[in-house]
Amino acid sequence: MSQISQSPAGGQPGQAPAENKMGTMPIGKLLISMALPMMLSMMVQALYNIVDSVFVSRISEDALTALSLAFPVQNLMIAVSSGTGVGINALLSRNLGEKKFADANRAACNGILLAMLGAAAFLLFGLFGTDFFFRAQTDIPGILESGRDYLSIICIGSVFLFGQITFERLLQSTGRSTYSMISQISGAALNIILDPIMIFGLLGFPAMGTAGAALATIVGQAVACGVGLVLNLKKNDEIRLALKQMRPHGPTIGQIYKVGVPSIIMMAIGSVMTLGMNNILMGFSSTATAIFGVYFKLQSFAFMPVFGMNNAMVPIIAYNYGARRRDRIVGTIKLACAIAICILLVIMMLFQLFPGQFLALFDASEHMLSMGVPALRIITTHFIFAGFGITAGAVFQALGNGLLSLITSAARQLLVLLPTAYLLSLSGDVNLVWWAFPIAELVSMLLSSLFMRYIYKKEIVPLG
Repeated sequence: MSQISQSPAGGQPGQAPAENKMGTMPIGKLLISMALPMMLSMMVQALYNIVDSVFVSRISEDALTALSLAFPVQNLMIAVSSGTGVGINALLSRNLGEKKFADANRAACNGILLAMLGAAAFLLFGLFGTDFFFRAQTDIPGILESGRDYLSIICIGSVFLFGQITFERLLQSTGRSTYSMISQISGAALNIILDPIMIFGLLGFPAMGTAGAALATIVGQAVACGVGLVLNLKKNDEIRLALKQMRPHGPTIGQIYKVGVPSIIMMAIGSVMTLGMNNILMGFSSTATAIFGVYFKLQSFAFMPVFGMNNAMVPIIAYNYGARRRDRIVGTIKLACAIAICILLVIMMLFQLFPGQFLALFDASEHMLSMGVPALRIITTHFIFAGFGITAGAVFQALGNGLLSLITSAARQLLVLLPTAYLLSLSGDVNLVWWAFPIAELVSMLLSSLFMRYIYKKEIVPLG
């Protein structure tokens, strides 16, 4: 890696660098220009997850079940890497806004160190823990074999996932979201191409089954990681990556995890919610559980534009917070909220008008359609409230108050959604259970509104 220079990042020795576009470009143009590449790349990534499940389901039902059982570990891996990335993003952007270029470099390098340590933990699990993990859940030989093959490869190669996400966050932190998109799409596209080749043994490759799916994923992540590293070294001139800067620095790590740990927990909560809902719905039928699984995949794809916009919003707010530009912070928040609400209202209308067509993508039977059409229409009414809540959570993270995002997410998914779903299930009518989603989202919106008012008075008003 290149060594850190003695001059401020992005400038010649003794000369201050030009102002970053996050402090000068008109808010509307800035947010859209940064968000569109992230939206596209995240939608491609979500599409890959759907296509991957389709390919694996062609092997056998046991193979698909094995991947489902592996999901909690994979989700935890993504939560740790992405949550750490959120902390890096917020701290680095704020340092740049404050013109603290040495601190920004230290944040970047310590972030890479944390990513490697996280990957090492999952590597050890991949070597020694996957057999125990699957035997604790099932004794079916086909599931055990497929699951061990898949999860051990995914965990052993996790260094590439952690590296990919970290290098993408560094690019996003300095406003270079187009380069972040290039990194992510290169890996996801390669995954989609390699999946059928390695799973079914095409073009002279041996048929590897679920091990092939895992290997295709690792190869795609390795390419994306390499692309992200090269782009940071060659194109990201506001930070300088250096091995000597990767020595642990307590205050920097503390600031990263002040935002990162709540984000990690917040993302991991989704696994707990999914497990709880599956148990509740299995009390009605396996079809009800399948409908929830279909909805979850569709929702993940539908929400990607909003998540992409939020990823663009975080460094903008953090940068202008460091620069004490209250007008740009408020303008960014208002515009992001408006866009998020509009996007989700359009998507909600699509679900209301064409629920059967969405279910048909998953080869739904007549019985599944009869249960799934009203389910999708009821569940997706919560999109009305979700746009504000999702945007507010990103604002809390950008301003270094990730704990508020965690409280809101935990309240929605664990304290409201699951208990409400369980109580409604006692009625014996599965259609009532689906109403737990809009009820929980409404509570989340009200809580987010209170926290947003608090953050505005505490963090934003004093900037004026």
